[in-house]
Formats: sequence, structure tokens, C-alpha cells
Amino acid sequence: MAANNKRPLPQGERFFTPGATGLRKAVEQRSAAPMTYLFTQVPRWVPPVLLVVLLLVGFAVTNPLGGVAALVVLAFVVWLAYLSWPSLRVSGKVLRVAMMTFLVLLAATRFGLI
Repeated sequence: MAANNKRPLPQGERFFTPGATGLRKAVEQRSAAPMTYLFTQVPRWVPPVLLVVLLLVGFAVTNPLGGVAALVVLAFVVWLAYLSWPSLRVSGKVLRVAMMTFLVLLAATRFGLI
């Protein structure tokens, strides 16, 4: 990508949860660089297309390779859910827990655990 085609960083002073301490602060600080790269340097269509492809592989492939694909999607969903958790309402939290449960069950079936 050419330098002049890069998307600008969002407005604001920080990406972090105000007053965060401990594990939340560490996760937010360690994931800030990958998140910034993912959402500003990679074309906008790449992350969702990659996740859809991995989810389809998780559905279609019934061996451990499908489980690995589902685990990658699960890791991304858990990461985003953890970062957005403080700002979510109950309905958003329930939806994210349901999605994570579904992905865990999908991966478990692909690994032959269920």
C-alpha cells in the first residue's frame, strides 16, 4: 500500500480504558500495536474476509484442521470481546458469550472431543 493511501488514526487521545489496571491494562497495551496495524495498514476488507474464510473452513473441514481454523476465529472474537466488554450492555455481553460458546463447541467437535 502506498504511503498516501493509509487511513489516518482515529481521533482521540488514547485507545485504552480510563483507569484500567492489572491484566486489562497489560492486554490493552500489548494489543494496541497489532490493532492499530490491523485497522489502519491492512485493507479494510481483509480481516472480515479472512475470518469468514476461516469460519467456513471450520464448518466444512471435519478434521482437526477445521478445529484449528475455528480456534483462530475464537481467539479473535475473545480478544475483541475482552477489549469491548466494559462498554457493552447486557445484551451485547450475552451475544458475545453465545458466539464464544458456539465456536468452542465447533472446535471441540472438529477435534473429536464431543
